[in-house]
Amino acid sequence: MDDILFMMVFPFIVAVILLVVKNDRARAIVSEVGAAVIIIASVWVAYSYLGKPQTFEISSETIDLLMFAIEAILGLVVIYLGVKYKKYAASVLGLVQLIMSIAFEFHYKEGIEVERGLYIDDLSILMILIIGIIGSLICVYAVGYMRDFQAHAEGKDRRPWFFFLLFVFLSAMYGIVLSDNLVWMFFFWEITTLCSFALIGFTKTEEAINNSFRQLILNLIGGISFLAALILLADQEGILSLAELLATPDVEAAQWVLVAVMLMALAGIVKSAQMPFHTWLLGAMVAPTPTSALLHSSTMVKAGVFMLLKLSPLLCGNVGGYMVMTVGALTFLLASMAAISQSNAKRVLAYSTIANLGLIVACAGVGTPEAVWAGVLLMVFHAITKSMLFLCVGTAEHHIGSRNIEDMDNLFDRMPRLALIMMLGIAAMFLAPLGMLISKWAALTAFVDPSNPLCILLVGCIAFGSAVTGFYWTKWLGKLACTAMNRDNVEKTVRPQEWSVLGALAVLVVVVCFGYPLLSDWIVVPWIEGAFGWDPSVSILENDNMYLLLIMMAALVLMFLPFFGRSKTKTVPNYMSGVNIDNDTYEGSMGSTVSVSLRNWYLEGWFGENYIGRAGEGITAIVIIAGIALACAGWVA
Repeated sequence: MDDILFMMVFPFIVAVILLVVKNDRARAIVSEVGAAVIIIASVWVAYSYLGKPQTFEISSETIDLLMFAIEAILGLVVIYLGVKYKKYAASVLGLVQLIMSIAFEFHYKEGIEVERGLYIDDLSILMILIIGIIGSLICVYAVGYMRDFQAHAEGKDRRPWFFFLLFVFLSAMYGIVLSDNLVWMFFFWEITTLCSFALIGFTKTEEAINNSFRQLILNLIGGISFLAALILLADQEGILSLAELLATPDVEAAQWVLVAVMLMALAGIVKSAQMPFHTWLLGAMVAPTPTSALLHSSTMVKAGVFMLLKLSPLLCGNVGGYMVMTVGALTFLLASMAAISQSNAKRVLAYSTIANLGLIVACAGVGTPEAVWAGVLLMVFHAITKSMLFLCVGTAEHHIGSRNIEDMDNLFDRMPRLALIMMLGIAAMFLAPLGMLISKWAALTAFVDPSNPLCILLVGCIAFGSAVTGFYWTKWLGKLACTAMNRDNVEKTVRPQEWSVLGALAVLVVVVCFGYPLLSDWIVVPWIEGAFGWDPSVSILENDNMYLLLIMMAALVLMFLPFFGRSKTKTVPNYMSGVNIDNDTYEGSMGSTVSVSLRNWYLEGWFGENYIGRAGEGITAIVIIAGIALACAGWVA
């Protein structure tokens, strides 16, 4: 158990050190050494416990009281900040949560003891690797990125606070995925909410403050929902252990257990930025790029889908599952549509994140072993690929002065290595036979179930959502690949930390895409066997199909080889239907000067985010309210 505790505590120790370190070189050493230790510890824990689920008996009234005291103090801070910035909704919700916490601690929780405070299983191991490897790499990337960021910033250097929050984030995420005690899980859940709030508002601009409070308000709703579930479980069943909750023999027969599960699922829906709560994640784009990558890949949103995947055995075939799968499917479709109208690369990635998380949520709501298998693999592929793309956009923005896709013309000339890495990430998100598309195909086959009354809705959403996904990724990929015009190379000033992290993530993308059969057989399938009692005698992917897909992936990777090394090909100016003046203008008819401009089609009139967002928010809100109301009224199937 010592290695588990070390992994949870060590990032917090690094965070405290970074809070007092002011020197750039010292900060880089502490961050990089700390990240390396976290990665090694994560791999060691994965190696030690893979295939060996364990629970650890750790119970302490002192720890419980300390967590409650910290929650109460942070609740008072939230109330104060809401009043200070005139965000009174945050103050009201903070006060409600504080009152509920006091009632829970001194009334409902009284007499209930959870002896096994921590646990680890194969899904936890998968999350540990995502948090430890990807999260730590993002922290290393932040060393170089924030040095450039500070060079263009005004006012006091607040980077010690920034790095403190990053590493506290990692520590809290470990707490979420390793806690069997639901009270402890709730504590770490709220820590991630508050760290996210502080990171989004890091620059303290008016936009940053507004967006940080939007995140806080929406996630406070999720926190209140989580706390209400704990009160129900403690009052009705005397359960505050995740393992005991998952062992409920017939959740449909235990009405209030199902209601509690749905309330926890609602907290997961909020945390994973599903409609109608998705706007907090869009607002997070105002934060520095490492924040965006951390929130969208290894932490925060993954906490939400992790909880839903854990609860998936209790959601199969009941009103809770129907609620979750409907919200996820609609979010996947509508967020994919909204991404079409976006030219801001970060906003495209944000909508893509919301959409892909929606597909994972839908898989958890279906709750069958096949659907959950697809959901877990989607989570892995998404975590690696999306973090890499966010960091690529951040580096590009610092060196070309824009995050707009339309300004990424000739990126192959200006930043050739970065363009290749970005193209690899985009290809991994939607092209066959890479991992995301394989997992989407598996999800689609799992959704085709005549006994599921929502089968047609699910299949329709994934089919049309995947089509529009291909539309917006193709636009971006074409921008990178087809418009080189001999501009000066500007990537020579990219920080070494940025290149090392981007290179590592690019290698991870390739390794995971080739190694997904091993990932499935060694980690995902064993966990599903234990969680569902599933007999995987019939493989989801037949061996012949698997070998064919691996050959196709090898061919796809080989396609990139011609772009490396020197070429003897003669480069000539583009012919532009007239007398060339420079790389992007020519002399047209009657001596006019014409600029060459290749622009994408964004279809704002059809896929404008405002009305798509409003429609999605309204429909999903009705689904959630109706689902919980039906469960409270006793309608469970």
